[in-house]
Amino acid sequence: MNAGMGGFWPEPWLTRSLGYPGLALAAALLLLVLCLNARRTRRPGEPPLIKGWLPYFGQALKLQKDPLGFMTSLQKQYGDIFTLLLGGKYITFILDPFHYTSVAKNQKLSFQIFTNKFLKRVFSIKKMLTDSDLIDEIHSTYQFLQGKHLDILMESTMQNLKQVFEPQLLKTTSWSTEYLLPFCNSVIFEMTFTTIYGNILADDKKTFITELKDDFLKFDEKFTRLASGIPIELLGNIKSVRTKLIKDLTIESLAKLQGMSEVVQRRNDILEKYYTPKDTEIGAHHLGLLWASVTNTVPTMFWAMYYLLRNPKAMAVLRDEIDHLLQSTGQKKGPGFSIYLTREQLDSLVYLESTILEVLRLCSFSGIFRFVQEDLTLHLESQDCCLRKGDFVVIFPPILHHDPEIFEAPDGLLFSSRTQMSDCQLLCLRKYSSQFRKIVSVKKLEFFQTKDPHISKLSRDH
Repeated sequence: MNAGMGGFWPEPWLTRSLGYPGLALAAALLLLVLCLNARRTRRPGEPPLIKGWLPYFGQALKLQKDPLGFMTSLQKQYGDIFTLLLGGKYITFILDPFHYTSVAKNQKLSFQIFTNKFLKRVFSIKKMLTDSDLIDEIHSTYQFLQGKHLDILMESTMQNLKQVFEPQLLKTTSWSTEYLLPFCNSVIFEMTFTTIYGNILADDKKTFITELKDDFLKFDEKFTRLASGIPIELLGNIKSVRTKLIKDLTIESLAKLQGMSEVVQRRNDILEKYYTPKDTEIGAHHLGLLWASVTNTVPTMFWAMYYLLRNPKAMAVLRDEIDHLLQSTGQKKGPGFSIYLTREQLDSLVYLESTILEVLRLCSFSGIFRFVQEDLTLHLESQDCCLRKGDFVVIFPPILHHDPEIFEAPDGLLFSSRTQMSDCQLLCLRKYSSQFRKIVSVKKLEFFQTKDPHISKLSRDH
């Protein structure tokens, strides 16, 4: 999830619903909380504390405006560990990649507590706060996203993608223009929904999908603010939009669909053990699953297409790679032809993999959160770091992904036939580990070498 948070304006009905005396009391209480919150000072052993001049919001507006630039400037000023006030929460950022494991493996830093609070605040899922058995059973359904189950999902995805595209292609007599982001939203949402939840048999299928997608996008637009802790009542009509989405994803509504995936069938079986069939929280669980399925895929597709459309050479190489695979498997492309690719065949598309990994490096600004369950001291290689109960800890990989000492052109699309991970690990070691030169002597690390003579690196146009 993104750490940024935007401004907001209370709705006009707030005055009418609370009245001026109520608003005055609420404002006074809020001011008291803000003042108490602002009194926090740095204790011995704690990282540098950066609160900013704005009560409650702290540094949130600066972070939202330019996440990478802001974090880079703080790193230069304070080092690899510091604590920010963001939306009423104190969050300690860990930027040194050699400290990531210390955070991820520390059992006093809880991902589950953070997740449960997040699910309640964003999706209105409450039972997971109190029922560990439900958590364990829900986690067991992830096996249906692996192995042979993943192969079934992939085959279904390709069939549904064809169903989304082919009717439009067959009836099209001339080119039409569409904005790229709405196009990606439309294709990914319908393909994902039908793959996971099944097909709608009714005649109003397109209307249902369109309305569901539009409501989903309204909800997603305010997602960051909701996740940041802003009360949903202050976010316009998002509460009613969320309620409608949840209603559309209840067991009763999903029963009208055909071809439900194994993972959803299993989740329904589990949820029916812990809820009554008409409990709307079941729909909230499915909204969370749908959000997780769509929200990262859409921007990845959008930015991949954006970079490829601006880099004709990269597009040509990808076309050649895919055409070669289709020819080698005896498949033809075009209307009326079905394309089927196994997981192993997709894994062989190294230029496609390179493009997707580069898009994720360039465009993802997410952090990995943990909740501090009690006061503790992290014993790190470079220093000890005291953390306070109730705070959050975040590791922030994007600062690494845009480091010019690791990536020779950090803001450009580096396009290669090689997998980037091994090179990236070596370059990280070279920068961050004083022991690196004792382990291996390297005169020069050639980044993203490729056997293809036509293309080794493509820079992004500005």
